[in-house]
Amino acid sequence: MTSPSKRPGLELFSGPDAPSESDLYKCVHCGFCLEACPTYLETGLEAESPRGRIALMKAVNEGRIGITDTVVRHWDLCIQCRACEIACPSGVPYGRLIEATMQQVKERRKVGLLARLASDIALKQVFPHQGRLAMLVGGMRMYQLSGLQKMVRKSGVLKLFPGDLAEMESSLPVLPRSVFKARGQVIPAQGEKRARVALLSGCVMPLVNGPEMNAVVRVLSRNGCEVVVTRGQVCCGAVNTHVGDLETARDLAKRNIDVFMAGGVDAVIVASAGCGSRMKEYDHLLRQDDQYAEKAIQFSEKVKDIHEFLVDLPFEEPGGHLDYRVTYQDSCHLSNGQRVTAQPRILLRSIPGIEFVELSNANMCCGAGGTYTVTERDFSLRVLDTKMNAVKETGADVIATANPGCLLQLQYGAQREGLDIKIRYVTDLLDESYRLEPKV
Repeated sequence: MTSPSKRPGLELFSGPDAPSESDLYKCVHCGFCLEACPTYLETGLEAESPRGRIALMKAVNEGRIGITDTVVRHWDLCIQCRACEIACPSGVPYGRLIEATMQQVKERRKVGLLARLASDIALKQVFPHQGRLAMLVGGMRMYQLSGLQKMVRKSGVLKLFPGDLAEMESSLPVLPRSVFKARGQVIPAQGEKRARVALLSGCVMPLVNGPEMNAVVRVLSRNGCEVVVTRGQVCCGAVNTHVGDLETARDLAKRNIDVFMAGGVDAVIVASAGCGSRMKEYDHLLRQDDQYAEKAIQFSEKVKDIHEFLVDLPFEEPGGHLDYRVTYQDSCHLSNGQRVTAQPRILLRSIPGIEFVELSNANMCCGAGGTYTVTERDFSLRVLDTKMNAVKETGADVIATANPGCLLQLQYGAQREGLDIKIRYVTDLLDESYRLEPKV
């Protein structure tokens, strides 16, 4: 499919990580993806749609255009929600294509020294190292608990900073006092042991969602699982992959494979949709690695999202009554990346007292997109506003979701709109119901 005559002097795709031609040319430009794409719906522009972005990839592949700043801008604006994959009748693996494309962009993007240094520090020196990330989040926690945040906001000093920076400060989540500190621990099953599972604690969730991670452990234990919080595990590499840093992502994947596969567990449980999607695709990430290709296949088969795992187990229905009106926001990398949609709803509907109401376009992205909420703030908030308008129509007390990025984004959306609504994980609600069961 490659053009026989390419224009000389253009920056083109190259190397083993270039987008696969067999994947690229599955796209027949039918347009089914358009109504599933949040950036297309916000702009109405062909170049901000999946097929438009693929057309640009094809043009680069065929040597008709180069990897220029103008072209890259359209790829940058992709949230990588992968909703187009569900809509596509041809089975185009858009997620793989945009990740491969961003790797090519990263290799060629000309950025300033400070910007490159900041990116490398974040991707290579902070996220992969739990201790360093803990120090950063600990500083944010101290900023809040010390009262300094209130002083800064009341002083009006934020008005002196660029709008985006002030906006991001206002969106900082209220961090819990406690963090998840169970690494290296083995939590016994309650009652008869039904499975021995490893739990990915992840990089962000232990620090930002400590109480919720403890709830995950209690839910698994309550359902007869011995829970191993594997020591030595690292970040899943999702953020690195999204921005094209495949080298670091592969290193992280290998480290996780080594520590988890040595644990003798029946499954590796993941409570974060983005992490689960990444780890289930380690087999593709490491397909060209002679030492790890087969290991990655075996590992990816063991990775289970907690909702699908509980339903397959099957879980014990809870008995505690919760008087909530609940809606559910599908996390993109759970519904689109892992095709897990029914299971969270099954769990929610099993809780006594919950009135479950479907959210209009629940599978449409909330605009979080990992680092997208920072790098593409304007678009992120535009997509969020659309989502919050749908939330208002439900009259819900609680929005349930399954990914930390979604949870934080929806919390900020509720704050912006002045809504008295709680954002919680499905497993958190399940745990609350278990804990309210009448004592026997």
